[in-house]
Amino acid sequence: MAPVFDYLDYREYLKDFYESKKTEFPLFSYRVMAQHVGMDSSNLFRVLQKDLHLPARCVPQVLEYVELTGRAAEYFQILLAYARTKAKKEKQLILEKALALRDVQRKILEVEELSFLRDWWVVATRCLIEVLDGKANPEVMGDRFRPKVPPAEIRKALEQLHQLGLVKKVSSGRLTLTDAHLTAGGESHAAAVKAYQKQVLDLAKDSLDRFDRQSRDVSTLALAVDEEAFQDIRVMLRECRRQIQKRVEDSQRPDRVMQLSMAFHPLAPAQPLEEK
Repeated sequence: MAPVFDYLDYREYLKDFYESKKTEFPLFSYRVMAQHVGMDSSNLFRVLQKDLHLPARCVPQVLEYVELTGRAAEYFQILLAYARTKAKKEKQLILEKALALRDVQRKILEVEELSFLRDWWVVATRCLIEVLDGKANPEVMGDRFRPKVPPAEIRKALEQLHQLGLVKKVSSGRLTLTDAHLTAGGESHAAAVKAYQKQVLDLAKDSLDRFDRQSRDVSTLALAVDEEAFQDIRVMLRECRRQIQKRVEDSQRPDRVMQLSMAFHPLAPAQPLEEK
């Protein structure tokens, strides 16, 4: 079933959860679900039919049963408040809070699109198109980058972006992005992603000498953590990336292309590991 962030009514999410369980386990019933969430089966049915709201006392059990934690659990509870609230102004404020927790829309790169990650300046060229308001001049673009990129490489990058469908021409002749955000995940993408990450981490290292401190922000932390803290920090980093992408969507007039490289890696692993 769809993630909770695709819903604006918590009762529709619970109804789809019930129907998904029913499809997987034909003997699943309102009575079974009601027992798990601490409700009478008739009242649960009324909740799923939007004739009743979920009692506050049952919310923790519901969240545990449908396995919602962290941001997803917070989003569900905000939807519950949104459904209960009658005042129009307050309702709008609650909705805005819910929407802020949603992920940004991202296009998943297909295997044949992974050539996009082969050279760092191809990715950067796509971003620079926004900065230059769609004006794709290879000489101007190549000169803008640090380190500078030959115009011939920028021409190839623009052609590649167009062929992959990651940019398109509009009626004015300028270029525009077909999708605001891209992502590449999965085992089949790992090698291409790793090669790209090596490039941008090299750029991050070189930025220490290439730019003054006012133009960059590089910091490091060495930490002693246990497994629980390690997993919590990974979640915090994912949430940080999500919030940064949400903030970028609000940029009205971008004037620069920045690269954010987060590296959270072992210096002394929990168990001795063989290096790859």
